[in-house]
Amino acid sequence: MKKLLASLIVSATVAATLPLTSAFAAPETVGQPQILWQSVGTLSPAQGQTENIGVAGMLSGNYNGYIIAGGGANFPNGGPAVGGVKKTYSDVYVFKASKEGLTEVDHQQMPFEIAYGMSVTTKDGVYYIGGSTDAVGAKTITRLTTDAKGKLKIEKVGELPFKIQNGVAGYANGALYIGLGNQDGKASADFYKFDLKSKELTKLASFTGALREQSVSQILNNKLYVFGGGTNTALTDGYVYDIQKDAWDKVASVEVDNKAISVYGGNSIKLNEDEMLVIGGFNKEVYDWAVSNLGSLKDQELADFKAKYFGADVAEFKWNNQILVYNAKTNTWRSIGQIPFNAPCGEGLVYAGDSIISINGEVKPGVRSNRIYQGFIVK
Repeated sequence: MKKLLASLIVSATVAATLPLTSAFAAPETVGQPQILWQSVGTLSPAQGQTENIGVAGMLSGNYNGYIIAGGGANFPNGGPAVGGVKKTYSDVYVFKASKEGLTEVDHQQMPFEIAYGMSVTTKDGVYYIGGSTDAVGAKTITRLTTDAKGKLKIEKVGELPFKIQNGVAGYANGALYIGLGNQDGKASADFYKFDLKSKELTKLASFTGALREQSVSQILNNKLYVFGGGTNTALTDGYVYDIQKDAWDKVASVEVDNKAISVYGGNSIKLNEDEMLVIGGFNKEVYDWAVSNLGSLKDQELADFKAKYFGADVAEFKWNNQILVYNAKTNTWRSIGQIPFNAPCGEGLVYAGDSIISINGEVKPGVRSNRIYQGFIVK
């Protein structure tokens, strides 16, 4: 039964006053439309919960006119500052997007809890790879589809010989390209092709940059582009994998007006064959400083730092609130404005025809947003 998201109409009315972003490239051509954002409510409570406080590291994509999103993790009893324990979820939701907002049409459970895997939208369904607290789930490739009415179907289509999370993935020519991130518990440069028909896994050329997790990536013009990410430091460099040549090469770093921007932890969507759009990302200076202190301070100094750091206001973390667009044809980045809500990391990000859907995400370490935002592309 269809169910309108809680507070949808009220929040949409209020959010209609939010400012437009500046111009950016149209999905079909290089043009100059705008984005008008509105808040469209929250996810319904996860199984066994009475409210949804939001998650990060979630599955997201679209298929057959429906948005599929779910899983993710949060701290229901307080974040790291108070010793809170992270909880991961198996809930998956199906939505229908319209100018009035989002309508939830289905809510089911994955066979295992999922978070921090890789989501890939294709014409055949949304593939979710790895990213699970379950030993088998962390290796599993799952395809999610819907029927004409939005009823969700969950199907296991493959299993990798290794666990993976926070990596990169894309689809081209009947195969998934998977790698980087954390494989079997450690950062890895390994990169693979998984043939969806034969189920054959082929090891490809290893990634040539520094090891990293939580990069943003998309396949543009049959090449996989990878930007940012990090481990003990936030990275801003860019790389491209040429599928035909089985080779990696460097491309432009994430930089606008001669200023490097970290997209570590952010998310991206493909606008067209030449362009991808990115929202979110940890601030490099703040992240590197925090990692250094958390790794070097001890005893009371460490406790004091944690209390101050995790207790800081959202604005003090300075996460990237620019809407960034990369053009593969010109090998350039540009900012097309700012999002009118707290910059998220680990959010679900979906391109739904004439709108962009940003779902939940972390807004500071240990704290999630439970909001869903819809940005309409004004043509």
